[in-house]
Amino acid sequence: MIDSEVIIIGGGPAGSTCAWQLRQAGIETIILDRQSFPRTKLCAGWITPRVIRDLEIELASYPHSLLTFDRLHFRIHQRKLAIRTRQYSIRRYEFDHWLLERAKVPVYQHTARHIRTEKGSYLIDEAYRCKYLVGAAGTNCPVYRTFFQQVNPRPRALLITTMEQEFACAYQDPNCYLWFAEHNLPGYSWYVPKGNGHLNLGIGGKFAELKARGETIRDHWERFVQSLSRLGLIGDVALQPRGYNYYLRQKMQTGRVGNAFLVGDAAGLATTDMGEGIGPAVESGLLAARAIIHRTDYSLQAITRRSLWNILLPWRW
Repeated sequence: MIDSEVIIIGGGPAGSTCAWQLRQAGIETIILDRQSFPRTKLCAGWITPRVIRDLEIELASYPHSLLTFDRLHFRIHQRKLAIRTRQYSIRRYEFDHWLLERAKVPVYQHTARHIRTEKGSYLIDEAYRCKYLVGAAGTNCPVYRTFFQQVNPRPRALLITTMEQEFACAYQDPNCYLWFAEHNLPGYSWYVPKGNGHLNLGIGGKFAELKARGETIRDHWERFVQSLSRLGLIGDVALQPRGYNYYLRQKMQTGRVGNAFLVGDAAGLATTDMGEGIGPAVESGLLAARAIIHRTDYSLQAITRRSLWNILLPWRW
């Protein structure tokens, strides 16, 4: 049996941020993750100045690829807008691994399946035991399934389904493009250049609305790729996208049950307007860590609900 005061299930930005704060406070912490790092993670990899601030990242010393965008190009119902801003793109393959290493806590590759309580402790697969448990394993987090599914059900209407691919290519356009409601999509699609010659293409929409229309996200992906070809943004490349699902932010949420906490996508914190997940993941990881360190309440109410505020007023952070 491996004992630790805190066990975090999930080593992505929410989990590693929480661990980083706990270690700085001298709180014994370990992370369990089913994958070894670095690992491929589907994500547009767009981060805001607030994320940079919250994570105390010195841009000049960040050791991996990072692009800065001083303008984002929107297309909304055929109308084109170029908005001055300050945003960044990172590769999750690099970024997540760097955050996890920076946390400097033990990481065990383990798929958590069964969690139970015993005498004020949490036991995970009869192999790990802790006083505080943090669920940071995304939409299918076992901490959510075990302790939160009944008290905090997820509305099907807020389920987002996506298709995405990130690949190395000699892209010709270094701008970041976002298309909203193209072909009546209940969501948006994106073209995000990354460092070291990588490009991320993706599309996401509300699953329930697509299903009600008899449409699939694959239908919209095919139209998206055709549009990119017509615009000259991609050449003759064979794309093999993968999909994943997550939930947008709910109106009312419970982030803590006993000494079990939810952070990031496990809590369903993606912003309601753009489905941004990294910023809320980092914010919730910090808040959960502080609640454990200071023995205070944990609330999700202050976590960012909308992304556009951070786009239009990036200097606020």
